[in-house]
Amino acid sequence: MRRYVSTLAFVFAAFLLASVTGCQTWMGAASPPPLKVSGTQILDDRNHPVRLRGVNAASMEFTSDGEGHILQTVGVAIQDWHVNIIRLPLSQDRWFGWGREQSDGGRAYRALVDQIVKECAARNCYIILDLHWSDCNEWGRNIGQHSMPDTNSLVFWKSCAAVYANQPAVLFDLYNEPHDVSWDVWLNGGEIKDTPNRPDLVAVNYSCVGMQAVLDAIRATGAKNVVICGGLDWAYDFSGILAGRQLADPVGRGVIYASHCYDNKHQSVYTWIANMELASARLPVIVTEFGGNSGPSKMVPADNWLLHVLQAIQDHQWSYTAWDLHPHAGPRLLADWNYTPSPRFGVFVKAALDGTLPAYAPPPLTNSPAP
Repeated sequence: MRRYVSTLAFVFAAFLLASVTGCQTWMGAASPPPLKVSGTQILDDRNHPVRLRGVNAASMEFTSDGEGHILQTVGVAIQDWHVNIIRLPLSQDRWFGWGREQSDGGRAYRALVDQIVKECAARNCYIILDLHWSDCNEWGRNIGQHSMPDTNSLVFWKSCAAVYANQPAVLFDLYNEPHDVSWDVWLNGGEIKDTPNRPDLVAVNYSCVGMQAVLDAIRATGAKNVVICGGLDWAYDFSGILAGRQLADPVGRGVIYASHCYDNKHQSVYTWIANMELASARLPVIVTEFGGNSGPSKMVPADNWLLHVLQAIQDHQWSYTAWDLHPHAGPRLLADWNYTPSPRFGVFVKAALDGTLPAYAPPPLTNSPAP
């Protein structure tokens, strides 16, 4: 009980601090230009189109110290991989100090996140703060990736968004990979049975919150930052959004809709491209995760899945953040902690970021199975 009360005090103090620091205007601070959404485009403050090209930097969702590598990872991504955006997965529990390894109410975790944000901003790089892990409404339990955000997710965003309200470098990713619910629940929330992505997480029933409520919680802090929102099927499916379930954002700088692309959907790359083309004709889009080894596609043996995806991204000038600049959180862009690019994935993404990746000619569509 003593730890419960003390941690609640830490949470309350953190929320008050965030509310105060969120009032800053960021004027004069080093930062890339603020972004906004207009129609299907991402624009800067001079109305110039911006293409975001980068990587994910995992570990802050499953550790509270970034494994001791996260700051170096960010530096390598910016300096050696030439990214202009980093997606940083976060844990709502660790933000408030509920991780088993934490005893300070999350102060060190929040300070490290802040150091990462400031490092990115000072080096003219954008950063996506991504709510990756939640807890099914039970602080300190079931910490992991779940079907939908929960009421504790709103507490997280009210705190985090207040700290980074209107920081030009910061974008907010509402929730990583919603899945196994209806589109109405995706938008508005409801009672669900969770489908966790790890065998050690218990499938529980809980009251989830919809994407509109998460966005509204962010906007209630005064934060107008661009937000990112993935659809269903682990952020693969845009269909419900295209059918009318777009988020209402009358006071913010706009919503970008995210796709996650992996070679495990039993569909050809052509199908993914067609779905992306449908979405990007009507919505601002970004591929916030993709990954897999260079080699024959499961669907089209003559097709190199990774090179085809990279070529499609380049041809359409879609924004992206590849998963993941880490040697263990696969698909791996790194072979080791010497930051050696992995030979069947990382070397190709690094070349794409450098602009040195040779063009890839996929097999004709007539030789592939119907999407």
